[in-house]
Amino acid sequence: MELFEAIKTRRSIRHYKPDAIPEEKLNAILEAARWAPSWGNCQPWRLVLVQDKEKKARLAKAIPPANTASRATEEAPMVIVLCAKLGCSGFINNKPIPDKAESWYMFDVALAMQNLTLVAHTLGLGTLHVGWFNPQEVAQILNIPDGVSVVEMIPLGYPAEKGRTPSRRELSELVFYESYS
Repeated sequence: MELFEAIKTRRSIRHYKPDAIPEEKLNAILEAARWAPSWGNCQPWRLVLVQDKEKKARLAKAIPPANTASRATEEAPMVIVLCAKLGCSGFINNKPIPDKAESWYMFDVALAMQNLTLVAHTLGLGTLHVGWFNPQEVAQILNIPDGVSVVEMIPLGYPAEKGRTPSRRELSELVFYESYS
């Protein structure tokens, strides 16, 4: 699958088959995340792989009832919890850059997430970006240390259904030339 095709055909998967993820596919997905660009090459992302059914059930309970992602979190054979080591993205020589240091780690982790989800898709696996959950509860469940922020959970597995294709805005609504107008 070509890159642009992967970008256009990747979908959010909310139902998964119970089939295990082969180690070679998992390693390829993790390598894709590892090779993402980051601020000053600090590579702040940390990935916690969760396969234990009881832990996945606890992670699902950290998701508000109104968020339909809780079922996918329990159902997928694996959940990847993406975290960020704080204090490097948005910093130069250990000094924070105004307007960057407090949030740039989110950008860096998102680059790794995008690589991860695209490669998973090219390998026939599905993913779902889960951002609405209680990060303190997830941190407690997974023993996340101080100085590391829980950013996102991604259920990973073979799709049990086809994801729906969302509409997209026209480029004319998104792109401006020379100034924002």
